[in-house]
Amino acid sequence: MSTGQDHEPGLYEIRVRGHLESRWAAWFDGMTLTHGSDGTTDIRGPVVDQTALHGLLHTVRDTGLPLVSVTQVERPRAAAPPSEPRSARGEAR
Repeated sequence: MSTGQDHEPGLYEIRVRGHLESRWAAWFDGMTLTHGSDGTTDIRGPVVDQTALHGLLHTVRDTGLPLVSVTQVERPRAAAPPSEPRSARGEAR
């Protein structure tokens, strides 16, 4: 069984009901707040480990915010290095 101890933080999105003002970002360690057209707010950002994630969820609970969902978001993959130029026959130049 893996312990899941990666050194790179995971990217998470916590969705709550209601539109939070920007001042709420301080309550969530400076994570990004984005308002949805459906009346929700996405709280999104890097989370270093499961303990930190549970801390954020405790903040949601303690402030009485209605939790809608918690999603781990995949990070965008780095662009592949450009390939070297090829001739018309597909051979490397």
